[in-house]
This record gives sequence, structure tokens and C-alpha cells, in this order.
Amino acid sequence: MDGHDRGVKVVARGLRDAGFHVIYTGLWQTPEAVIRTVADEDADFLGISILSGAHLTIVPRLMELLKAQGLDNVGVFVGGIIPEADVPKLMAMGVVRVFGPGTSIQEAVDFLRPFAQSAVTQA
Repeated sequence: MDGHDRGVKVVARGLRDAGFHVIYTGLWQTPEAVIRTVADEDADFLGISILSGAHLTIVPRLMELLKAQGLDNVGVFVGGIIPEADVPKLMAMGVVRVFGPGTSIQEAVDFLRPFAQSAVTQA
């Protein structure tokens, strides 16, 4: 969302290679546009990459919009440059996981895989 997309492209490719269906919306998306995509694509998760330090502004707005659209069942995870002191704040907002610099693709896959298997089992 904030103009830094190299990391999110690497993550998107890694998740695709692991068999996940990934939709990357590109740079400079508004929270409203992101939530519209989540709704249109019937997404199970919303991953946000933030390197600008705006996570305590952007994430609450995304959570508010998800709830307003009846999408509060969508898991939200955040990646990027997030100070350790802000992780509990994000988790209190409903974020299910924060992935910081140096997180391996395998760690993200291992976190998401049980949710994907659960969705397949429930279908």
C-alpha cells in the first residue's frame, strides 16, 4: 500500500509457489480499494506490507472497513518494518500475525497452511 513492493512481490511469489491463490493489487491502493478486492475475491486472508511506518493508521482503518462490510472473518496479517512495541497493538486490533524483516517464506507458508487445509476440509 505504501510504495514499497519488492518484499510483497517476493512473498506473493513464494505463497503462489507453495500453492496458495494470491492476488496482488499493486502499489498505492486505498484501504477502501483493498477491502473491495477482499470482498470481490472472497478472500480468506488479507496481507498488508507496510514499510512507511503508517501501520497504526492504515491497519485500524482496514479493520474498521472489514467489519463494516461483514468481512471480520477475514484474517489479517502484516509484514514490513513494524517496531516490536507496535506488534501487541496490532494484535489487539485483530491482526493474526506480524511478519518482520527476515521472516522466511516457509514460516509464512507454515502459518497459513493450516487455515488453507481447514478451508478445503470445510468446503
